[in-house]
Amino acid sequence: MTDDPTTSRAASAASAVTGPAPLLSQDFTDATVTELRHALRARVQAVGLTEDVGYDFVLSVHELVTNAVRHGGGRGHLELRRQDDVLICEVVDHGSTPGSLPVRLPAVDTAGGRGLWLAH
Repeated sequence: MTDDPTTSRAASAASAVTGPAPLLSQDFTDATVTELRHALRARVQAVGLTEDVGYDFVLSVHELVTNAVRHGGGRGHLELRRQDDVLICEVVDHGSTPGSLPVRLPAVDTAGGRGLWLAH
């Protein structure tokens, strides 16, 4: 054990970056989207997010996952964490678009294109 404040700060910074252990951490492809949705729903319900709020959360994340498959290289990774009383879900894909994507509702006569809007 050391009293070096630099070591202590480094350890604190590392835990702040990684956060609590994930409730769910899983790679996905088109073939595993449904399985992932069921696993996500089970974890979300297990932490008490139920009924409409839980359904909306799972739907939003599912939209991100299917967008990652369709537009982000065909695969990705989902990580679900709980920090205090907040559920945090991160979906990472392998698409070529850097940064944030615009969240716009398309025209009513346009088929599709609402996934990011729904998730937002």
